[in-house]
Amino acid sequence: MTEDMTLTNKDQQLIDNKGINLSAIENQIAYFKKGFPSMDVIKPATVCDGVFQLTETQNLTYEASFEDSVGSRKIVKFVPASGAATRMFKLAYGFLRKHQGTEVDTVSFKPTEEDHDILVLFDRIKEFAFYNDLKGILVRKGKDLDALVAKRAYVEMLEALLEDDGMEYGSLPKGLLKFHKYGNQEMRTPVEEHLVEGAMYARNEDRSVNIHFTVSPEHLRKFEYHIAIVKEKYEQRFRTQYHISYSQQKPATDTIAVTMGNDPFRKEDGELLFRPGGHGALLENLNDLDADIIFIKNIDNVQPDRLKPTVELHKKILGGLLIEFQEKIFALLHDLKDKDTDKEKLLQEVEALYTKDLCTIFPEAYHSWDLEKKLSYVYGKLNRPIRVCGMVRNEGEPGGGPFWATNSDGSVSLQIVESAQINLDDPTKKALVDQATHFNPVDIVCATKDYQGNKFNLLDFRDPETGFIAIKSRNGVEVKSQELPGLWNGSMSDWNTIFVEVPASTFSPVKKVNDLLRRSHMTKDQLMQNI
Repeated sequence: MTEDMTLTNKDQQLIDNKGINLSAIENQIAYFKKGFPSMDVIKPATVCDGVFQLTETQNLTYEASFEDSVGSRKIVKFVPASGAATRMFKLAYGFLRKHQGTEVDTVSFKPTEEDHDILVLFDRIKEFAFYNDLKGILVRKGKDLDALVAKRAYVEMLEALLEDDGMEYGSLPKGLLKFHKYGNQEMRTPVEEHLVEGAMYARNEDRSVNIHFTVSPEHLRKFEYHIAIVKEKYEQRFRTQYHISYSQQKPATDTIAVTMGNDPFRKEDGELLFRPGGHGALLENLNDLDADIIFIKNIDNVQPDRLKPTVELHKKILGGLLIEFQEKIFALLHDLKDKDTDKEKLLQEVEALYTKDLCTIFPEAYHSWDLEKKLSYVYGKLNRPIRVCGMVRNEGEPGGGPFWATNSDGSVSLQIVESAQINLDDPTKKALVDQATHFNPVDIVCATKDYQGNKFNLLDFRDPETGFIAIKSRNGVEVKSQELPGLWNGSMSDWNTIFVEVPASTFSPVKKVNDLLRRSHMTKDQLMQNI
């Protein structure tokens, strides 16, 4: 341990209970002190320069390829679902803090720009899938929702919506909120929409569907209860059987928090403070899965039924493309192990694959190596996990995007890069970000087994230099926290990567509650009502 950090017996017991290696803590403190290096982005990945834009014929070919090939492969749908809905209601909580305990005078009330979302929320409350539940909660409290809306009793309605003696929407996991309204009979949560999706493109040969949710420990029972209630309905509707599994972020992936002076932060009782390692910690969960094809999609990125045919088509296209590249790579790996293969000719094939399709530039030193060293290098490049990532046109959503970036070995390859990883104070790098055309919607299909059918250890293919440092608050005191390399950023940096443009209609995240009023979340019934 570092000289400036003395561990007590209690500290050591806490660290041992979490299963954290002391060297990992030392590395984290070192990164707090020196920071993480910025990504050396070369240029944005764009159509015909890092991002495939498939023709209609290619789409149909890859869709058919997927459908013809999945029979012998085990498919799993992996859904990161740990997040609570708190951020969805950030403005609502701000309104409550400001007005709770007082009655809003609707005559003299002058809403601020932030208050506008609250007005929209309740002016259009009947359009939300949770409307009837909110109405029922208020009836049990002896109140009428429509009357409260009429007199703009925002505080009472927000308390019923968010607080523990109401609907608990402020603390429930996002996956269990009601998102979509199908007539007056069926209101679906994101979990249910993922069940529906799974039956459309992630069905195995025996018609079973494997879905794995990563959830917070405190939410696990709620997920299990909800799925127990709804699962049979969708099994009958789609003539399938769901195999649902869960996991939590492992305590060993927690990272130590430090003061603004980079000393380990201690809580009021003197105990060291650890924080979850961010979505990059889910690499451990992904690593535990045994599957041939894994679809990854966030819990809140769900579409109503009228848009699902597009979602299904493009998921199958991504899957077909993955299978095609996997078969090409496996064939090359087998040939590399074949003593009778013309190695010079084979090397040319590998170089062509990386130059044309996998958008990788080998390090400058590669060209001066002898044949054996080149063959060893390309074998290592080929024998790694594969991911095919859908990319949508950038329409202003916050988050990462596709870039060409320099790797630690001097090669250049495709990476998903967050803006926080780029030195935006450098005018050259800022200009590259401004030129970016696409956005990462976390629409990924991947293969995590080698050409001999063995699982890769995914931890061997991440870049530890791509973490994040954030400033958080602990009881009003600023602390630094550290996130592990993002799951689709640094945690997959050494994967073979293909980027493909997909329609914007396949991406409809819900970051705030009023996003559910967007056209992308309206069902066919709601659109008909709005005509």
